[in-house]
Amino acid sequence: MNRSLAVVKVGGSLYDLPDLGPRLRAWLGQQETPWSEVLLVPGGGPVVNVIRDFDRIHQLGEERAHWLALDALLLNAAFLATLLPLAGVIGHWEELHADSPDSRRTAMQAHILDPSTFATWDGHAHPATSLPPCWAVTSDAIAARAAVVYDADHLILLKSVTIAQGIEWQEAVQRGFVDTLFAEVLRQASAKLQVRAVNLRTWRPPG
Repeated sequence: MNRSLAVVKVGGSLYDLPDLGPRLRAWLGQQETPWSEVLLVPGGGPVVNVIRDFDRIHQLGEERAHWLALDALLLNAAFLATLLPLAGVIGHWEELHADSPDSRRTAMQAHILDPSTFATWDGHAHPATSLPPCWAVTSDAIAARAAVVYDADHLILLKSVTIAQGIEWQEAVQRGFVDTLFAEVLRQASAKLQVRAVNLRTWRPPG
């Protein structure tokens, strides 16, 4: 199938932007590189921070907290779907090509990934998408893993911080811009994958 896929992680730090919906739609519409399909990956934000607090207070353990945080990301996926009404929530990319009532295609061909379904298989890590169940895994690594699994052409991180173009991603890890597993996951990507970060909080449409 001929298609250009972009995986776009929407950072949880952006969720307090009152104009996040219009800003996100404007950013998607202003891309110079035409993508046939876009897969949005929700960040954690305040919802996952609650799970962090639960773990700290109740000593849940990293593995249990990891699965709870993944479940929380489904709520964030539904939240993004309210901001982008033409984009449906999917658990796996294969759903888009199955002849079933649950399969949704939209005019803008944007879709929102449910990370809890993407990363699990019968209640455990899915062999193809598995990441270690620990706090070191955030939506950064999940987005990178989705880009690898689905052989994406582009991976874009929308954040509230400016990351210099051309930075070595291991350096970005050391500076706390991305999670500790992000660079490791990217080493499994094909050579065609182009990775960049955008500060959507300060972004303004051209013109």
